[in-house]
Amino acid sequence: MGEMKVTLCGIELDNPVIPASGTFGYGYEFAELYDINMLGTFSFKGTTKDPRFGNPTPRIAECPSGMINAVGLQNPGVEAVIGKELPRLAKCFHKKVMANVSGFSVEDYVYTCEKLDKCEQVGWLEVNVSCPNVHGGGMSFGTSPEAAAEVTRAVKAVTTKPVIVKLSPNVTDIVSIAKACEAAGADGISLINTLLGMRIDLRTRKPVIANTMGGFSGSAIFPVAVRMVYQVAHAVKIPVVGMGGVSTAEDVIEMMMAGATAVEVGAANLINPYACRDIIRDLPAAMEKYKIENLHDIIGDVRLWEKT
Repeated sequence: MGEMKVTLCGIELDNPVIPASGTFGYGYEFAELYDINMLGTFSFKGTTKDPRFGNPTPRIAECPSGMINAVGLQNPGVEAVIGKELPRLAKCFHKKVMANVSGFSVEDYVYTCEKLDKCEQVGWLEVNVSCPNVHGGGMSFGTSPEAAAEVTRAVKAVTTKPVIVKLSPNVTDIVSIAKACEAAGADGISLINTLLGMRIDLRTRKPVIANTMGGFSGSAIFPVAVRMVYQVAHAVKIPVVGMGGVSTAEDVIEMMMAGATAVEVGAANLINPYACRDIIRDLPAAMEKYKIENLHDIIGDVRLWEKT
């Protein structure tokens, strides 16, 4: 069997498969279905300084080849995550976990990251400057190089763990933002978050979700994600975590060839709770099919057409 281990910001993973934040809760629900220790790691539900109820309902809607959601970062707040959720998780997951952090001000990000940085269970801080479903903060920090860099610098000043900045695809120039985060001290970049989408119910003539617009995810966005991962991975020297429409072992390999060191799986978990388990089980056969002996060797190994 081929070698599936990769190293993300100095921490070794048994494989590159990571359930994405917001699609895997705090892990223990999935632990009732299969041994989640087979995962590389996972990114737990987006955490904010204070508890959030989230957006009004309806806030999730299916659409062809994907879904739209505007959950609005519903979570119990960082104190409850540290005091209740992480101890419960520790009973069923024995690896380092990725903490996903959102905020509405630089001070919010600093407070939450500083708290989570002290948790032994946390291996990485995934700083989300790219949520399209909240008013104020969120994606506004991820749409300009200056704002994204400001958050990155502030968080790095109060943390010792690797900081991976999660970027929005809803921008004109993703590379300039990624490079600004790298210059500000980011240890890695993760992308892409959801695209901004909207659907209308023809019978009611109203948007299908109460927030009007929401994050569009699912297999339909995979080509956009591969393109942006490729652009960023070849422009920065820090590792990239790729995500967006990943649902098969072949998708993982393609994302890694584009330049991703590790790969997050999002909406697929909501369709099939065994999605990540199945991808990990299918990876050895996919590696054999494409004559891959070591996944690390294919990172960024996309061979471009040459003019003759």
